[in-house]
Amino acid sequence: MKLTILGGGGFRVPLVYGALLGDHAEGRVTHVTLYDLDEGRLSAIARVLADQAEGVPDAPAVTATTDLDEALRGADFVFSAIRVGGLEGRAADERIALAEGVLGQETVGAGGIAYGLRTVPVAVRIARRIAELAPDAWVINFTNPAGLVTEAMSRVLGDRVVGICDSPVGLGRRVARILGANPDEAWIDYVGLNHLGWLRGLRVGGQDVLPRLLADEEALGSFEEGRLFGPEWLRSLGAIPNEYLHYYYFNREAVHAYRTAERTRGAYLRDQQGAFYQEMSKPDTPALDAWHRTLADREATYMAANREAAGIGERDEEDLESGGYEKVALALMQAIARDERTTLILNVRNGATLSVLDADAVIEVPCFVDANGAHPVSVAPLPYHAVGLVTAVKAVEREVLAAVESGSRATAVKAFALHPLVDSVAVARRLVEGYTTEHPGLAWLRS
Repeated sequence: MKLTILGGGGFRVPLVYGALLGDHAEGRVTHVTLYDLDEGRLSAIARVLADQAEGVPDAPAVTATTDLDEALRGADFVFSAIRVGGLEGRAADERIALAEGVLGQETVGAGGIAYGLRTVPVAVRIARRIAELAPDAWVINFTNPAGLVTEAMSRVLGDRVVGICDSPVGLGRRVARILGANPDEAWIDYVGLNHLGWLRGLRVGGQDVLPRLLADEEALGSFEEGRLFGPEWLRSLGAIPNEYLHYYYFNREAVHAYRTAERTRGAYLRDQQGAFYQEMSKPDTPALDAWHRTLADREATYMAANREAAGIGERDEEDLESGGYEKVALALMQAIARDERTTLILNVRNGATLSVLDADAVIEVPCFVDANGAHPVSVAPLPYHAVGLVTAVKAVEREVLAAVESGSRATAVKAFALHPLVDSVAVARRLVEGYTTEHPGLAWLRS
C-alpha cells in the first residue's frame, strides 16, 4: 500500500512513520510519499525517517516531492497534516487576537477562525485533486481546525475523508489509568466537536465506572484534566471535558495568561522548530537525536499557559503521553485496508447521531470502523449546556465555509462575531481587518 503524507516536512511526521515501522502484517504500508512545499523541511524529515528505518528490514520506502499531483497518484491513503501560513501564521493569529483581548489559539476562538479561513480553500483544492487523481483513496485529516477542515473536504470526498485527533484518546487513557482499567478494553462515551467534547462515561465490563472517579476527590485531582478544571467543576458537569474546553470555562484566565506570557504557543513553536530545521541544515547533525530532543520539549510545554492560569505547574510525567494520533491513524488504516474491525473516536459526518445537528455536520464520536469506513455509533443526547456550545460553534464553522465559498467579507465578520469567545461585532470587524492585512492568503477578504 502507498501512503501519501501532505505536509511531509512537518515536525510530527516521524511519529506516523514510527508507527508504520511496527506494522509487519500483510497489507501494510510499503511506500510513503512525503509532499511539502518546502524542500529544506522535506530533506530534514527524510533524514529523520532514514535514521528511524535503520536496521528495520521491511521498512516502508520513502520518497519526497514538491509536486502535489505526483504525490497523489496511486495513493491508497492520504494523510493530511498541512499548515497554511506556517507557524509564523499561527503566531500572527495569536498576536492579532490577543491585541483585541480575545483568544487566539489555533483551533479555538478568533485564532481558529482565522486559521480556518486560510486553510479551507487549500484543503478543498487538495480534495478536488484527490477526487481526480486518487478517487479510491481514503483521506485521514489531521489538519487543524480538524473538524472544520474535515467537513470542508467531505463536501468533495463524502465519507472517504475521516478526521482524527489525539485529545479524546489521551483523555480516555488518562481516565482509564486512574480507575485501574485497561484503556484498550474500556468503552469511552465521548461526544462533541473536535476540541469541544466531553467524556461522559467509561464502561468496563458493561459498567460505567466514571461515577466512582467523580466521587473520589483525591483521584479526581490527580491527573491533567482534574488539575486543569478542578474537581468541583468536574463534579458539577458530571463529565470530564476535553482539555480545550478550558478556553471556554476559564476564558478570562486563559486570555490573561496568554497576554502576559513571554511568548505565545505559536511563537514558541515557530522559534523552537525553526532552530530544529536550522540544526538539520548541517549535514553532520544526528537527525533522530535532534528530533527526539525537540519533541520532548514540545510535549512538556503543551498548554503551558492554561496550566499557569489554573495554577497547577508543570505536567506530570505520566500525563506527557498523548493519545498518539499516529496510532489512531495506523489503526484506522488497518481497519479499512484489512477489514480489521475496531472502535475509534473520530471526526465523521453526523448522519442521525446528534439530533441537534444536520446529517452533514462533522462531529467527534466513537465509531465502528471496517472496510467500508467509519460509522458513528448511537450516543445519548447532549445536555443543554453542551448543546449550546456545540450548536454555536458549528454555526461559526458553517459561516467560515460560507465565507470561503462566497468570498464575502461580511460573512467572515459574522463568523467571528457569532463565536462565544468573541464578545463584540466591532471586535469581529477589527479582527477581519487585522487578519486580512497580515495574511496574504486572505487577500480575497480585503474588498
